[in-house]
Amino acid sequence: MGRIICIDYGGKRTGIAVTDPLKIIASALTTIPTTEFISFLKSYLASEQVERILIGEPKNWDESDTHATAMVKKAIAKLRKNFPDIHIETIDERYTSKMASQAMVEMGMKKKDRRQKGNTDQIAATIMLQEYLGHHI
Repeated sequence: MGRIICIDYGGKRTGIAVTDPLKIIASALTTIPTTEFISFLKSYLASEQVERILIGEPKNWDESDTHATAMVKKAIAKLRKNFPDIHIETIDERYTSKMASQAMVEMGMKKKDRRQKGNTDQIAATIMLQEYLGHHI
């Protein structure tokens, strides 16, 4: 059984979350510089079995593209080129960053830690992945 990875792709940073092998729990994995996301995934996939990669798709509420949609579409093309045997799927990422910020407050995370944008990216990816698991597994 392979894991599912979820990517919150950004211009500077990319948050990554992953399931356990049984696909029960979504956990934050890391935040990496976006320029390193393909090399990170190659390294990760060399040691872990992954059956699906989810990537957050930025859309407005009226389903129109945002300023970041084209960037994410290019990232999807890179994923498909580098990992042709893994199913790649988009997932709605609307409001996940706000939800991540709110979750950090509710968890009692210190203000200094909440200001680190990488924490928001990891948690946003985890929220997307947990929502996916709730609807698909």
